[in-house]
Amino acid sequence: MTDRIDTSVAHPARRYDYWLGGKDNFQADRDSGDLIAGLYPGIRTAAVENRRFLRRAVSYLAREAGVRQFLDIGTGIPTANNTHEVAQGIAPESRIVYVDNDPIVLAHARALLQSSPEGRTAYLDADLRDPERILTDPDLLSTVDLSQPVGLMLIAVLHFITDEEDPYAIVRRLLDALPSGSYVALSHGTLDFIPPEVKAAAEASSVRSDMYGRSRDEVARFLDGLEIVEPGITVASEWRAEEEPQPRPAPSEVSVYGAVARLP
Repeated sequence: MTDRIDTSVAHPARRYDYWLGGKDNFQADRDSGDLIAGLYPGIRTAAVENRRFLRRAVSYLAREAGVRQFLDIGTGIPTANNTHEVAQGIAPESRIVYVDNDPIVLAHARALLQSSPEGRTAYLDADLRDPERILTDPDLLSTVDLSQPVGLMLIAVLHFITDEEDPYAIVRRLLDALPSGSYVALSHGTLDFIPPEVKAAAEASSVRSDMYGRSRDEVARFLDGLEIVEPGITVASEWRAEEEPQPRPAPSEVSVYGAVARLP
């Protein structure tokens, strides 16, 4: 596994860990994170609010929607309020499959596999770009029952998939494998709230992010044909955030859409 870890190249999961204040990152991740933060000063706020959205979305699915199975793709490095911790804190029998392609995350998989006695967790070393590999993995099939509702978690991962890689087809393939009554929770970076002068500075800069911000309409395409849960597609920091610290950050500080939708 260690020969897969290239510490000279920034990786999204490790950079995200850096923005969250974690220690599982390298100089390349910190340098990349600082360069992006120089262009988008709200990026650390966005990372924190995205994590809070994950907690609220899982809480909604487990407590209000009755979901007991979760497929979390693009897991990232473990931190507080991981999907299984939130879900099993509400329903100990919950089963969770984590998926990530970063060997650093794989090294931390043991932390992700600390299930409640009543439930179960599994970890797949796989890439969102290969949904067939994920859906046919024996560990997935032995952990969750794809004939019963599943909560598909796509948190801050789709904006790393280029249009050429057809993220819409990837999401549709995943949803097609899930039964009626399943849900998808997603968050996605956007440039909709970025001030024009910040956009201009970013375009003039030599810094190139590997994140592809999409508009609200483009994010909505991922949810075509689904029943979108209230309050709909909104800034992630505002989604069912009544009990979060107030006041909430401005949309331009977060620049991430969040939504949850049900498969009819």
